[in-house]
Amino acid sequence: MESQPQFLTGQAALITGGGGGIGRAIAQALAGAGADITIVDNIPERCTEAAARIEAMGRRALGLTVDASDSAALAQAVAQAGDRFGRLDILVNNAGGVSPRPFADQSAGSWRRHIDLNLVSMLAATSAAIPLIRASGIGGSIINVSSIEASRAAPMYAVYAACKAGMNN
Repeated sequence: MESQPQFLTGQAALITGGGGGIGRAIAQALAGAGADITIVDNIPERCTEAAARIEAMGRRALGLTVDASDSAALAQAVAQAGDRFGRLDILVNNAGGVSPRPFADQSAGSWRRHIDLNLVSMLAATSAAIPLIRASGIGGSIINVSSIEASRAAPMYAVYAACKAGMNN
């Protein structure tokens, strides 16, 4: 098997929701391109396993168990990534989740939990990452993982869709 070009060697990336699914695949792809990786996930075992996979690829990894809907904890995770790797070049805002149900059946507390996880986490991580990305003097990338639900009527997903639409805008 031919190896992937290492065009991200020397760079560091942080992926929220990086312990499983799309986030894990993104983390592995970035590591395959040479980046060191911080995995932020709310499930400790997923952090540990995802970080071990990155290290098995020959990259440095940091797994942090963090509830992405906690803005202060998320900002601390970004700071820890910067401390560990001495830089941050790439932020992937991937954390998210949904509990499908009719909007009329959701409480205000449910709206707020979904908004904090799917929209506020992106704002909090981005705000914390910008100074670290700027510090390199060469720029970086912030990638927001959205959904088709952002651009269409989404029965059972009204709050999630609103959050993803907010992310896109």
